Amino acid sequence: MKLIADTHAHSIMSGHAYSTIREMAASGAEKGLKMIALTEHAPEMPGTCGLFYFQNLKVIPREMNGIKVLFGAELNIMNLDGDVDLPDNLCSSLDIVIASVHPPCYGEDRGIKENTQAYVNVMKKPFINIIGHPDDGRYPIDYEVLVKTAKDTGTLLELNNSSLQPGSFRKGAWENAKTMLDLCKQYEVPVTTGSDAHVDADAGNFSNVEKLLEYCGFPEDLVVTTNMQMLFPYLNVSKRNTGL
Repeated sequence: MKLIADTHAHSIMSGHAYSTIREMAASGAEKGLKMIALTEHAPEMPGTCGLFYFQNLKVIPREMNGIKVLFGAELNIMNLDGDVDLPDNLCSSLDIVIASVHPPCYGEDRGIKENTQAYVNVMKKPFINIIGHPDDGRYPIDYEVLVKTAKDTGTLLELNNSSLQPGSFRKGAWENAKTMLDLCKQYEVPVTTGSDAHVDADAGNFSNVEKLLEYCGFPEDLVVTTNMQMLFPYLNVSKRNTGL
């Protein structure tokens, strides 16, 4: 299985990442990617870029080092209602939008029912393309509900290479991701792959994701990042008919 797109990566603009946009694109190209998405942390994450950064992304070229480069955001899920930290009309204008749970923005004192509710509510938003690192055991969820809702709403579920790194701060990520993949296989729900790179050396790094996909015997036709024609219909950029 050849993974040709990275739908989750960060440049120096996210505040706690360390490489420029061009460095990230160059590293992705060196690894044989056809596309990389730079999805900076949205404004409620401490230290990241502000609203104007996301409003001005239209000025950046969408091809560098011979690969496509998409620009979007990793939104913070703020509460059980699925509220996020950029305006709806701005989110719709971005190439790609991820929604994720992060401790500084969401908190840590909720149970399975509440966390699942937050994910379900955010997936109902038409501009949310991907749920980022739903493997984080610090925020337990009902994976069957997650997978069924992803199918109903056309939202991609992410396999996050950083989560699966040995010693990751996201608890139980391997087992949680395996559970999710088993259900995705059962209900024929596609997944995407994100390096969650915060430095250029990790752009397009799927070493842990590839091990898990092989371990689970997961079908290639449900991994949208093996084929650009499978991936793009799920992204905001395709809905705007930009020719990417």
